[in-house]
Amino acid sequence: MRILVVEDEHKIANSIKKGLEQEAFAVDCAFTGTDGFDLASSEEYDLIILDILLPGINGIEICKKLRSKQIHTPIMILTAKGQLEDKVSGLNSGADDYLTKPFAFEELLARVRALLRRPLSSQGQALQVGDLTLDTLSYEVRREDRKISLSAKEYALLEYLLRHPNQILTKEQIISHVWDYDANILPNTVEVYIGYLRTKIDKPFPDKQPLIQTVRGFGYRIGAKNV
Repeated sequence: MRILVVEDEHKIANSIKKGLEQEAFAVDCAFTGTDGFDLASSEEYDLIILDILLPGINGIEICKKLRSKQIHTPIMILTAKGQLEDKVSGLNSGADDYLTKPFAFEELLARVRALLRRPLSSQGQALQVGDLTLDTLSYEVRREDRKISLSAKEYALLEYLLRHPNQILTKEQIISHVWDYDANILPNTVEVYIGYLRTKIDKPFPDKQPLIQTVRGFGYRIGAKNV
């Protein structure tokens, strides 16, 4: 999952980026409101973490402009302004959550996970296709009763596939959600990582239907072949 952090304090932004990347997220940072709005309105993100007091455009205006453009990416406002009226203003501008500085990274991570789970509320914390399950809190992946060990990037790719079961996802969509903006992606990078997942998820189960499918000319899909 890909997250945008818009924060003018470089130390805070880089600390959030490092922490989230250790949790298998792809993270881009912007240090001005103008750059943050440009990225948020031109790139695909699964979540935006947004400071209010920014050079250029402030966070409240960014929220309003994104919502007016029908961009409904979940937004968590992160700011030192903790008065009730500031919180109300932020939420009324279109933000989905509000966290006041200083904060513990564990709380930020819990709120990030909660916001990312919202479209999947009926599924809870577990994502599942067939007998393959991924727990978004423990990061545990299993097929049947066998635990599957994945690298951080393999996990991020599988999570993105599982959040869109039975949907064809293009290479461009996958790259935009699994790798950050500055990543050096080669043309066959997605194919390589799809191959890694197949080696761990499908090949060890020869009696089972393969779950990861190539839809030639379009992209990839996870699900049953007859869907």
